[in-house]
Amino acid sequence: MTRTLLGVAGFPVAHTRSPAMHNVALAELGLDWLYVPLPLPPERFEQTVRALPASGFRGLNVTVPHKLAAHLLADVHTAPAAAIGAVNTLTFGSDGGIEGHNTDAGGFLDALGFPVGGSRALVLGAGGSARAVVWALREAGAAEVSVWNRTPERAAALARELGVRHAERPGPADLLVNCSSVGLDPATTEREALEALALAGSEPAATVVDLVYASGQTPLLRWASRAGSRVVEGLEVLVAQGARSLEGWTGRSPPVDAMRAAAKGR
Repeated sequence: MTRTLLGVAGFPVAHTRSPAMHNVALAELGLDWLYVPLPLPPERFEQTVRALPASGFRGLNVTVPHKLAAHLLADVHTAPAAAIGAVNTLTFGSDGGIEGHNTDAGGFLDALGFPVGGSRALVLGAGGSARAVVWALREAGAAEVSVWNRTPERAAALARELGVRHAERPGPADLLVNCSSVGLDPATTEREALEALALAGSEPAATVVDLVYASGQTPLLRWASRAGSRVVEGLEVLVAQGARSLEGWTGRSPPVDAMRAAAKGR
């Protein structure tokens, strides 16, 4: 019998903690499944993904830079994925169909752990993850959601599409969420990160979330922690969205604590 496979597609993908996290969870659930990394450059994404079901794949997580391409690839979408316009989870049906899901939005709110109703939120970035976070904040009742990006045209387009505000420069907010790739390079200094995000000289929000994750705190979270902000690490968001994906694929309640420990290398 062919072993059931799951995976994560991205470019690059070597840094991801998803295989360790999901393989521990699959073992805890008693499932003889395997979760693998798939480094796919954009030009090979569609052809490779369409071939995966014949190789025993049940599902796939999708990360940078493929979340918009995954949305276009999917044959059908869940309601959140359709509304967000980006997909981070694909499920391969027995009939050959591909269903697109977005667990980034729900996973972000799960990791945040408190209601955002009435809050002013600022989202940095305009890619697939930013789309999910903006939609999640809007749907959860944030009083104002603003989007900033280093390429203003992309932020303006996202803001128009999802009905939120385009920030020409980052301004005061109760909640700051970094959905850009700034900080992914471990050599990035705090000063470089703040300058890249147009935050140099400003005060952190009361709560700062960085979807980028590292072995320690990212430069952005170090800056926020020093000022006394509440911080939410990208690993917490990774675990939360991964748990939602795994539950969808297996129909089983995921062992979140074991996933978190594995993601942190414990």
